[in-house]
Formats: sequence, structure tokens, C-alpha cells
Amino acid sequence: MKSPANTSNQDLVLAYKYPWDKIALGIVVILICAVSGVAVGSVHIPITSVFLILFSKLDLFNESGELTSAWHTIIWNIRFPRVVLALLVGASLGISGATYQGLFKNPLADPYLIGVASGASLGATIVFLSGIPFTYGYFSLLPVASFCGGIVAVFIAYLISIKSGNTHLSTLLLAGLAIGAFATAITGILMLRSDPDLRPLLSWLMGGFIRAQWSHSILIMPYMIVGVSFILSHSRILNTMQLEGYYAESLGVNIEKSKRILIVSATLVTAAAVSFSGLIGFVGLIAPHIIRLLWGTDYRTLLPLSGLTGAAFLILADLTARTIVSPIELPVGIITALVGSPFFVYVLLKTKGSTIDGY
Repeated sequence: MKSPANTSNQDLVLAYKYPWDKIALGIVVILICAVSGVAVGSVHIPITSVFLILFSKLDLFNESGELTSAWHTIIWNIRFPRVVLALLVGASLGISGATYQGLFKNPLADPYLIGVASGASLGATIVFLSGIPFTYGYFSLLPVASFCGGIVAVFIAYLISIKSGNTHLSTLLLAGLAIGAFATAITGILMLRSDPDLRPLLSWLMGGFIRAQWSHSILIMPYMIVGVSFILSHSRILNTMQLEGYYAESLGVNIEKSKRILIVSATLVTAAAVSFSGLIGFVGLIAPHIIRLLWGTDYRTLLPLSGLTGAAFLILADLTARTIVSPIELPVGIITALVGSPFFVYVLLKTKGSTIDGY
């Protein structure tokens, strides 16, 4: 009888060459997307002027008045912060999506699947509808509340999934779905019973970067660095976890400890991203699948390239959202849903009739 671990999975733990060439290609793609995101908008600014403004901010060019102050403001204070934030959020969602898919051995897994997004939206809704001031200068309570809501939702799902000291991932998945549905219901009830103008909250719930500031990118980076570092350090273990449990344990992998570390790390990264971008779906589903189709399932390659792909995808989605019906700006979540929904159906049909494990 053939081992549940097929040949390709067994090869994942053998000699490996880090994909620096693919990483470099991904960085080039991101730079092209970022330049497009900064240069294109309702106000046309030549690309040469964009570079001159950036160089002047880095003290690499002494701008002598040829460029208008309005262009400086648009590039440095509006477009550039949202491109950087979209890059960080997209990378976070791409890496966490690949992590969840590896943990659950499920190609349909997504960072929002275990209640992170619904918990985050409930936390933000409670603060918004409480009547207390939630903005203090450049500081806002909404990201903090959404972060806490996402963490609490996953923590409850995690407690439910623990049985006899072991974490049952299928139970965690179902518990996350149930808690997410419950949090969504509570959010709906709170919104129906409230009177204030809900447009700012609805805008946040649909996702976007219209209020992006440099401070947001600075605040998200510590959480992202910590979470992504733990995830990348467990990429080899994620490869081993694709084998059956007893095969993985025979290779010296502490499955339960690795599950906990990866779940906490992926949730930390996702909750931090959601707290500043709002609810943007499908990035964590699309990015890992593109990399799998192109370069295989080795998580040492899949994780970093999923992050780069998620970053490029979300920068382009944000660019599309603010230019497709300019001067009206669409929520980024609408654009990702338009792309992600048919992609989800494609993945669903592709996996239909086959086992999820070893996809």
C-alpha cells in the first residue's frame, strides 16, 4: 500500500536551494506595481516627477521649486502611504493564507476562515457605536478594537478545539466558522439598533486604504515582523506536517507545539492587517494558489513568494479601486471579491472529487 506521503511530499524535506531568483523577480514586480500605484490617480503626475519627489524626500535630490507643493502632498502624504500599507497588508494576508492552507491541508482555507475577520469587525463596531471618541489626533481606537476582537475570536475557537491536550484542526475550523457567524450576527444587531451615520464604519468593513497614514505602516510592522518570522522559521516543519501525523512525528517534529505557534503567528499577522485595512477577502486564497501553480508546494518557497504575490495583488487592487470609476473610489474589498469569487469557484471545482490532503 502506498504511503499517504507521495513522492513530491517526501522530496520536500531533502536538499533545497533557496529561490533567490524568484524572490528577486517578485520584488521587481512589486516595485513596478508600487510605482504605478503612486503615479496613477485622478490627478496626473508624470513618473519623472514622482521619482524626483521621492528622491527629494530621501535627500538624494535637491528640489528647487520645479515641483508644486500639491504634488508633494499627493505623492508623499496620500498615495505613497497607502501603497506601502497595501504592500504590508497584502504580504501579511498572503503569508497567513498559505500558512492556514498548510495547517488545515485545505486549499480553500483563508485567513478569515477561523473567525478573525468577523471578530475584528465586531470589535470595531462596538467601539464605533459606543459613542466614545475613537480618534485622538493620528491615533484611532478602531484598529485596536478590531485587533482585540480578532484575537479573542480565534482564542475562543482554539480553546474549543483542544481535546486531551491536542489541537484538532477540523474542530478549530468549524469552531471558527461558528464564532464568525455569531460575531457577524451580533454586528448586524448592533448596527440595526443604532442611529448614527454608519458610513465610516461601513467603509471600514468593506476594506480599503483611503485613510492610510505613515503611522499605520509603522504600527503594523512590529506585529508583522514577529508573526512572519515565526512562520518562515517553521516552513520546513510545515512541509513535514503535510505527511501523516505519525510520519511527521517519526521525523522528530513536535506537531502540537508547531500547530500552536503557527496558529498564533498567522492570527497575529492577520489581525494586525485587518485592524488597519478593514475586511479584504480572498488575498490569502489567491496568492498561495498562484505560487503553487507556478512553482510547487514547498513551503520554503511558497511562504515568501505568497507574501510577495499578495503584496503586488493588493497594490493593483487598490489602484483599480480608486481609478476604475474615478473620481469615485470603490472599497478595495469589492475589487478583491470580484476577482476572488470566481477564483474560489475554480479552486472548489478543481478539488471536487479528490481528497483535500496532499493537494
